[in-house]
Amino acid sequence: MTYIVNEKCIKCKLMDCVDVCPVDCFYEGKNMLVIKPDECIDCGVCEPECPVDAIKADTEPGSEKWLDINKKYSEIWPNISEKKNPPADHADFKNEINKYEKYFKENLE
Repeated sequence: MTYIVNEKCIKCKLMDCVDVCPVDCFYEGKNMLVIKPDECIDCGVCEPECPVDAIKADTEPGSEKWLDINKKYSEIWPNISEKKNPPADHADFKNEINKYEKYFKENLE
C-alpha cells in the first residue's frame, strides 16, 4: 500500500502534508502535489494533515487513476520538502468537483 494525492489538491495545494512527511516523497506541479509511491513508506502521517482530504490510501476504490497520475508526475516534477504558501484563491476551489478535467496542468510552466 502507498498513499496518493487526488484531484481535491488541484488549485488548493495547501502543503500541510509536506511538513510532516518523514521521507520527502511529495513532488510539486503547477497546481497540485503528488506522492512518489516508491518513496512513500506508508506511515500515513500526511493523510490527516490534509485540510481538503486529498490524500488517500491507494487501496481505496477509484484510486487506480490517481496512483498512475502520482507515479507519472513524481518522475517529472521536482521534489518538495518544505511547505510553501498556498495559492491566494485556494479557498475558492476547495469544494469544486471535476477539477482534473478543468484545471490540471502537466508542467510547471
